[in-house]
Amino acid sequence: MLQHPLRSLASITAFGAYVPERVLTNHDLEQMVETTDEWIFQRTGIKERRIAADDQFCSDLCFGAVRDLQLRYGVVLEDVDYILVATTTPDTFFPSMAARVQAEFGIASCGAADIQAACAGFVSALQLANGLLLSGAYHKILVIGAETLSKATDYSDRSTCILFGDGAGAMLIERSEDGAFLASYNNTKGNDGQHLYRSSLASAIDGVPIQTNGMIVQNGREVYRWAVTTVPKGIQTLMEQNSLTLEDINWFVPHSANMRIVESVCERTGIPLEHTLTSMAQYGNTSAASIPLALDLAIKDDRIKTGDLVLLYGFGGGLTESALLLRWTL
Repeated sequence: MLQHPLRSLASITAFGAYVPERVLTNHDLEQMVETTDEWIFQRTGIKERRIAADDQFCSDLCFGAVRDLQLRYGVVLEDVDYILVATTTPDTFFPSMAARVQAEFGIASCGAADIQAACAGFVSALQLANGLLLSGAYHKILVIGAETLSKATDYSDRSTCILFGDGAGAMLIERSEDGAFLASYNNTKGNDGQHLYRSSLASAIDGVPIQTNGMIVQNGREVYRWAVTTVPKGIQTLMEQNSLTLEDINWFVPHSANMRIVESVCERTGIPLEHTLTSMAQYGNTSAASIPLALDLAIKDDRIKTGDLVLLYGFGGGLTESALLLRWTL
């Protein structure tokens, strides 16, 4: 467990998002598996999700989010000196999606790396970006959270296929003397990793046999129990360590896993639901993309304002938690 005030030189200077055109509604899923719109919505808060086209992959979603960032804020990317992409569903393990972004936008003399921390990936990437800025070696970093989870979803398994969707969000972080990243928190329970996984080369996790078809496998009951217990504790720890109360927070932005988890976390912490930003109703569970997509929705309807104190909290596969308290600078 790690929590501490941050030395920060990071300021948010631009933001973008992208989702595929195809919409998969709960009513569509009724034709695919034994389920109903009412059953899905009551248990998850999800109404629909976006699905990448057959020839559309994680890199394409990254490109779309970065182009949106350029269009909305008119920023120059030629001097970006590092790119971090958080994803669990890359087109290829290598080259990385960050390298693909570098090539697509012709960014010279740039470092590039993918971050694999599942649903905590975007927040983890922001934490790493702040560290790179603090090193003094980097000044402008592009952070992206992107997923094509539909390509790793078993649509015959109604317990998982109702959850996942595709999307991407991008944030430009620049060196600033008035650092916007105020505090961070991390916690990992790797001994329970077999409750939420996607296989690669091994056929077991710590001796526990796993499915090896490359699809997402989740023990929903265990993940729910872990999340509703550990996330409130993490929030309390972060607040206490930084002499803050929940009344100081303008917006809570948890990973949009499902609404039951979010409601339980809010109930246990006392965070009002009306001060909580999610993206699950429109986009489903998009893992590393869910937090930036929730921010995008709040930017577009003018809920989030410059100067707001925002708590980002990613949690999921690993089992891993990453939180970041920041001052909104857009």
